[in-house]
Amino acid sequence: MITAVLVRVARAVLTLFLAVIVVFLGIRMLPGDIAVAMLGQEGNPDNLAQIRAAYGLDDPIWVQFGHYLGQVVQGNLGRSSSTGLPVAEVIGRALPVTLELAVLAMIVAIVIGVLFGVAAATNQGRPADWAVSSTALFWLSVPSFWLGMMGILLLSIVWPILPASGFIPFFESPADNLRHLVMPAAVLGTGFAAIIMRQTRSSMLDALSGDYIRTAKAKGLSRSKVVFKHALRNSLIVVITVVGLQLGALISGAVITEQVFVIPGIGKLTIDAIFMRDYPMIQGVVIVVAGAYILINLLTDLLYTLVDPRIRLGGGAAS
Repeated sequence: MITAVLVRVARAVLTLFLAVIVVFLGIRMLPGDIAVAMLGQEGNPDNLAQIRAAYGLDDPIWVQFGHYLGQVVQGNLGRSSSTGLPVAEVIGRALPVTLELAVLAMIVAIVIGVLFGVAAATNQGRPADWAVSSTALFWLSVPSFWLGMMGILLLSIVWPILPASGFIPFFESPADNLRHLVMPAAVLGTGFAAIIMRQTRSSMLDALSGDYIRTAKAKGLSRSKVVFKHALRNSLIVVITVVGLQLGALISGAVITEQVFVIPGIGKLTIDAIFMRDYPMIQGVVIVVAGAYILINLLTDLLYTLVDPRIRLGGGAAS
């Protein structure tokens, strides 16, 4: 068990190391001079020389990477070329905002997706099944920015129930914090709710056709116990896999939602860094998001054994 956990952690660290290499080389493979891009076309030769010296751009590529990797290991992601602030400090302020939005969106997605998926599976071929499937298809087809603008139009302008934009820290005012994040979380979570719903429905249909379900029914167990205690529990492996993957995708996919609702998270920070050509900030954001994605997938793997004891981290089933 411990050996299997250590192996998975080592794989996660290796994956993150490869991500750092890809990000580092990707930035330096962009066309043009990085120093010119960071400073602008109006930069004079002296300023360009200072930028190259500050970021080690005149050193060989392997020297640059070794220096950068040493900084990353120490938690130093460099300094923003546009503000001069430490990249890690700026990301540290933006990341909790995006994480809170992603967690709220995932709660919305799980509650709606699992309940609708169970309803569709237990009413296969009936109007309820068609209605749920059609709703899921609609959520998958509608762009999040359009859904966000419609939400603002209806819930902030026509019926002024929720704020249209902005963010209030949770510890400053929990109620205002939730009021500002309810609509963005719902917009971000509906598309993922459709994915969870479809996967839940498919897994539930497989589970409901199993022999153990027929045995449970023959024992006289109630319909709710058969569905939720036996069928749903055995369907959660697939659901957990989807949730783990989608939570990582939510963090990286919050860019559009944060722009629409003017939320100062990782997504908005990334867009601003791209427009400002702030390459150190872009590098730092991509590495942090990749690390979060890898960590979430690692935790998802470890959660399998809690949901289904038959699964072992080594890949085999319990005997």
